[in-house]
Amino acid sequence: MSHSKAPADSVIARLKTWARGIKRDVVTVYFAARDSQAPMGVRILAGIVAAYALSPIDLIPDFIPVLGYLDDLLIVPLGLLLVMRLMPEEVLDNARAKADTLLAKPRSLWAAACFVLIWAALGFYLARFWM
Repeated sequence: MSHSKAPADSVIARLKTWARGIKRDVVTVYFAARDSQAPMGVRILAGIVAAYALSPIDLIPDFIPVLGYLDDLLIVPLGLLLVMRLMPEEVLDNARAKADTLLAKPRSLWAAACFVLIWAALGFYLARFWM
């Protein structure tokens, strides 16, 4: 049994590593888009790629079978790859350092819970106000 489980664990571990890399690259591209040392055309492309990757709106909605995840699995990584190839190396190094600093900050579940409660209370009071 453990023989069949090990490859699955390995695939999951590789997918998690890939997803963390994509997340880091998206944040890197975001910071690179804001760097005045980058060429304007690449900055615009980087801004578009970062905005699309971070946007909840997809080119192809996720509820469409197979095609819905095509943008998440192909468009975003290809856009990141293109930006990272076009961006000057010193700009990318600086942006990677900023991304690593941001992603290394601890996340507070308590703070997240507080924000959820604030939004829920606001929604409750707005709903009561309109009714």
